[in-house]
Amino acid sequence: MKRNGVLFKLVKYIGKYKMFIVLSLLCALVNVICVLMSPVLIGNAIDGIVGAGRVDFVQVFKILVMVLIITLCASLFKWLMSLCTNKVAYNTVSDIRDDVYKKFNNVPLKYIDGHPHGDLINRITADVDNVGDGLIQCINQLFSGVVTILGTLAFMLSINVKIAVIVVFITPLSLFVAAFIGKMSAKTFREQAQTQGELSSYVEEMISNQRVVLAFEYENEAQSVFEEINARLYKSGQKSQLYSSFANPSTRFVNAVVYAGVGIFGALNVINRGLSVGQLSCFLTYANQYTKPFNEITSVVTQLQTAIASANRIFAVLEEENQSPEDNCCLLEKCGGDVTFDNVCFSYTAERELIKNFSLNVKSGQRIAIVGPTGCGKTTLINLLMRFYETDSGRISIDGTPVKNIKRDSLRKSFGMVLQESWLYNASVRDNIAYGKPDASFEEIQAAAKAAYAHGFIKRLPDGYDTIISEDGENLSQGQKQLLCIARVMLCNPSMLILDEATSSIDTLTEQRVQKAFAKLMKGRTSFIVAHRLSTIQDADVILVMRDGNIVEQGTHDELIEQGGFYSQLYFASFMPASR
Repeated sequence: MKRNGVLFKLVKYIGKYKMFIVLSLLCALVNVICVLMSPVLIGNAIDGIVGAGRVDFVQVFKILVMVLIITLCASLFKWLMSLCTNKVAYNTVSDIRDDVYKKFNNVPLKYIDGHPHGDLINRITADVDNVGDGLIQCINQLFSGVVTILGTLAFMLSINVKIAVIVVFITPLSLFVAAFIGKMSAKTFREQAQTQGELSSYVEEMISNQRVVLAFEYENEAQSVFEEINARLYKSGQKSQLYSSFANPSTRFVNAVVYAGVGIFGALNVINRGLSVGQLSCFLTYANQYTKPFNEITSVVTQLQTAIASANRIFAVLEEENQSPEDNCCLLEKCGGDVTFDNVCFSYTAERELIKNFSLNVKSGQRIAIVGPTGCGKTTLINLLMRFYETDSGRISIDGTPVKNIKRDSLRKSFGMVLQESWLYNASVRDNIAYGKPDASFEEIQAAAKAAYAHGFIKRLPDGYDTIISEDGENLSQGQKQLLCIARVMLCNPSMLILDEATSSIDTLTEQRVQKAFAKLMKGRTSFIVAHRLSTIQDADVILVMRDGNIVEQGTHDELIEQGGFYSQLYFASFMPASR
């Protein structure tokens, strides 16, 4: 996105807080007026000191008191301006962060799957913070700077027009210098922001999988990759700082030329009695104050460039297309459980077809087991059924209604899912079980835990159901985490079930008990069971054997064994020892 487009979008966010912007502008105006009055008063005080024995002490004292009062007022309104500015900046940042998080919940799942998670996290944290810092700097310098420039210009013109014209013509050179340097450094700041996101993504990936890193002795390789990305970040950061570091000295040089010009022409005017010494002192102060905003703007050019680069990455997320709208979709109020796949085609990438012309009719209450080698499309069917992904062509229907015509929330509430990768969050055991039903009573939670054979180990935890689970459930075994996920589904009591390797992390004895609980839970409910351990799906009503996105065999366990086909090979291979 071009810089103008980024700035326009930021202005739209800032525009929500017009009242604070107006208050900030008024405070800046009062602050600058107070600051600009001081040089005039000080100049008058200097003119009151004519020479030895000719000092008007009464006048000088009154002027000094007025300077003190004005300085206090200037400080007060500067503080109020900062409060208003911070209000605008932090509210804007909060709004942007909210919108980005909402966007993550509204974009298609393929967008989340297709981007490194660490990079997405970096956009909602570090990038948003960079925008906030840039806004504070920009608003502060913009408001007070514009008022200061106009005010000092007016005062200088009232004192001496010729000298004021000299200042006005020379000072804008600093803006041209700053603009040139900013243009040169914009590319390096964008590169720095992208590399920072790449580094965050890599660190998040390595830390999350530290056990695997250690188990495979990958520490040295991981360190090498980190050092390579970090070196690129250092290089881009060094270039950014190098380019931007020229801005401040360059503008200070221009300002020094302005000050020298004012001093020389002012001194000549004093000699010719066109100015008093006090007026020259006042003019020199104004010349400094006039050039100061230009200098301040260039001094924050690094922060502004970083903010623009970060805002570009943020708005790239916000401009992503949302999931397809649901304006004409209906609610799935009562689910009978009839599911139909009609010539469904789907692929994650255009280069490789996955599911081709897939058709299937599932009757209410049936238990459908889906088996096959890795990558054949088993879990993809579940993703399509839940509308995590949309079909390329064909149709999936529930009770005769296409899933595309059913609101996603309503559709997903009809399913209870237990996945192979158990997910728990940093909260109590009670809260984790009640994740899908927050208003559940403790008795309901306990009953669900007992049905999932989790009650026993929960009671042995330090605080029972109030035990806090650490991040990713690190203080529980994999099997215990899976049991809690099963209890979570049992509490919701959904119309249909999806079990994706739901018992893969549980010991054999506990698995037998949980299978009994599942049998009771699945009674009368349409259930989809994805399994690699074929011993767990022998009682399924229909077993679908998938290969390369197609159903190659279909039937009960006994029927498929009798056929002696692909399922039979898979089944007996799981019990035969590997050849030596």
